[in-house]
Amino acid sequence: MCSVHDTVEFEKRGIPSTTIITEAFKTAADFQFKGKGMADHPYVKLPHPVSNLTPDEMRSIAKDFVGEVAGQLQS
Repeated sequence: MCSVHDTVEFEKRGIPSTTIITEAFKTAADFQFKGKGMADHPYVKLPHPVSNLTPDEMRSIAKDFVGEVAGQLQS
């Protein structure tokens, strides 16, 4: 998961960052954050799968998580 690596690298530089995954990748994200020394770093879990959603369906889901993403970037 490059997104976990990128999040960790941004955070090391003092840039608030988060990772957005689907529920199917929770274990992988936990493992990678722990391996990079940030076991408790938060991330955003979307329902799985999303690859089969229409653009309108994806927009609808994304709107539900905007607050969570913003909150993680502000903390």
